[in-house]
Order: sequence, then structure tokens, then C-alpha cells
Amino acid sequence: MTRTEYRWLLPSAMADPELPGDRRGRSRRTVRDWVVDLTAFLCAAGIGMLAAAAIEADRSTPEGVLVADIVIGTLACCALWARRRWPVGVAVALVLVAAVEPVSAGAMLVALFGVAVHRPFRPVAAVGALALATAPVQPYLRPDPDTSFTGATIMGVLLPLLVISWGMVVRSRRQLVVTLRERARRAETEAALRAEQAQRLAREAIAREMHDVLAHRLTLLSVHAGALEFRPDAPTAEVARAAGVIRDSAHEALQDLREIIGVLRSPGESDGDRPQPTLASLDALIAESRLAGMKVTLDNHVGDPATAPAATGRTVYRIAQEGLTNARKHAPGAEVTVTVTGAPGQGLTVEVCNPAPTRPFEQVPGSGQGLIGLTERATLAGGSLDHGPRPDGGFRIRATLPWPA
Repeated sequence: MTRTEYRWLLPSAMADPELPGDRRGRSRRTVRDWVVDLTAFLCAAGIGMLAAAAIEADRSTPEGVLVADIVIGTLACCALWARRRWPVGVAVALVLVAAVEPVSAGAMLVALFGVAVHRPFRPVAAVGALALATAPVQPYLRPDPDTSFTGATIMGVLLPLLVISWGMVVRSRRQLVVTLRERARRAETEAALRAEQAQRLAREAIAREMHDVLAHRLTLLSVHAGALEFRPDAPTAEVARAAGVIRDSAHEALQDLREIIGVLRSPGESDGDRPQPTLASLDALIAESRLAGMKVTLDNHVGDPATAPAATGRTVYRIAQEGLTNARKHAPGAEVTVTVTGAPGQGLTVEVCNPAPTRPFEQVPGSGQGLIGLTERATLAGGSLDHGPRPDGGFRIRATLPWPA
């Protein structure tokens, strides 16, 4: 069942905030509250009727006193319908009335129970102390012929204590339920926030991967398409080679895009499509760049690239890929140097350097987000990355990554 289906079974204090209040902010009675109030009214009326019958059985009681007892007892029972709005006031009034009126004793016990359920300990203790203090008054003013003064006083003390204790137990249980419900709501909210954060992080990782992969391919397309546009009289072999590079780059870009979309559609099911790049894949990246017409020098001092950790090697590959992409966009025709050094226990360092461009070129669009992504990628891998212009007008990217022994 949903909350709206079972909230009528709850007290109004526990049904909020599912149950709206009235204009003054008070909670309206639920069906359970009406049943409880009606039952309490009938119980108080029954106790009052028993007390009235005992008073009527006493032949020494005047007829006018009996009528006054019945009227006052009836009003006391009717006052219970206001105990939810003014629990302390109704309880104090009924305690004072019950001190001289036996017929209102049942209504007084119900009022004490309501105070114990709906109010904290301090007002409950005050009202309870008043009830205990007035317990000997009624047996003294209107003694029962069949009960001694001591017995009536003890009964007048024990019954309020029992009712107040019961009400405090009910209040404690309700507070426990409300606390557990708030904890459950807080846990649901935190779980939703964690899921949203994980989804955001996954989207950022996918966007970063998409930028690192597709920027390299699309830059090749832009450079060679621009060469074909500005050199329509180029030799046929050169045009064919540029067209082949464009075709291959477009095919690789589509393949990479298909993989990323596959991850979005079915996360965790695309692990066996294409292997992720590692440090051993760096030679293929350099060869691809050289095939595209770049002048690239690879200075790899790592003895066995296959032994490098997969995550670290993939980070080195992405940094070199982004460095080559930036050099192709901002310094076309310049010779790029990629240097990789490191060993187990010493860490792994990759550096991509290019001199200043020597000839004018058409600027390829780019916002510099790749360097921000590389810095974050290196930080997540446990290393650091710095980049900036060189004194000769070139540009340098240098990253240091951990390689455990």
C-alpha cells in the first residue's frame, strides 16, 4: 500500500506531513483519531455512569446533588473532544473538577493520558503532580461508604500514575517511529544524491574520453581537408593519401563514437569490444600521426612498456594523444617530440614538446578543455601534470605518474 492508502490508520501526529493541516497549521483528525476519541469518550462515560450509579445507590445523597453530578460528568466527558487542541488546559480543568466530582474521574484519566501522549515531560510532570496532590481531596470531601480513605487515596494515586506511564510509553514509541521514518527518508535522499553524483561522474568520464579520442581524429580530418581545399593542384598521390587519411580517421572516429554510445546504452557490457590503449600502444599512435604528415620523434626509455600498469599506460597514451592533437592544431608542420621515461618504483614521466610554428596556418577550433581534462585525469591517476609555453615560443606538456615497484 502507498502512504495515501494507509495514512488513515495512523495518528495525525504520525500521518503528517502526508496529511495536510487546517488553516491554523493544526493537523486534522484521521479516521484512527476519530475511533480513538470516540472510544475514549465512551470509556469515560462508562466510568462516569458507574460512579453515578454508586452515588445513586447511597440513599443519603440528595437528589439535587445527583443531578449536578450527572450534568458535570456529562460536560467533563464532552470536554474530551477538545483535548487534542488544548491537552494541558483540559487536563488541568478535569483534574480540579475530579477532585470534588467522582463522575468526572474517567474523563480526568483520559485527559491525563492525552497530555502524556501529546506533550513533553515537563508539562506532563506538572499536571501529574497536580493530580497526585488532589488525590486525597475527593475521598475526604465525598467518602465512599464501601472504601476506606486510605484505599481510595492509594487508588487515586495509582490510576493517574498508571495512565501517565502508559501515555509516555505510547509517546516514546511514536517518536521512535517518526525518527526511523526520518532516517529512512534521509537515507533515500542520500542514496538518490549518491546515484546522481555517480551518474554525473560517469557522464564526465565519458565526456572526457570522448574529447580525448574524437579530438585527435577530427583534427586529422580538419587538417587534411584544409590541405585539399587550399591545394587543389596537389599531385594525385598526395591527394589520394590525404583522402585515405580522412577516410581512416572518419572510420576510427565513428568506431570510437559507437563504443562510447554503447557504454551509455548498456554500461558494463562493452568490455570485450576493443582493447583500451596502453603504453604499448604508443608506437601505433606515433605511426598514425606520422602517416598523417606530422613530424614526430618518439624517445621511449621504458624497457618493456607492456609491464606498465594498464591505468597508468592509458593515461600516458591519452596525454600523448592530446599533445599531438594540440601540436597539430596550433603548430602545424613543427616537429613534435614525445619523451617517455620511467621504471617500476620510480614513476613514469611523459613529455610532449613542440617548437613555435614556422609558417602561417588556419586556426583549428578548440577551447582548451583538453588540457583541463588531462590535468584531472593525471590527478585521478595519482600524479600531476603541468603545461605552458616555452621560452622559444613552443609549448610543453609534462606529466608525472606513479609506477609502483
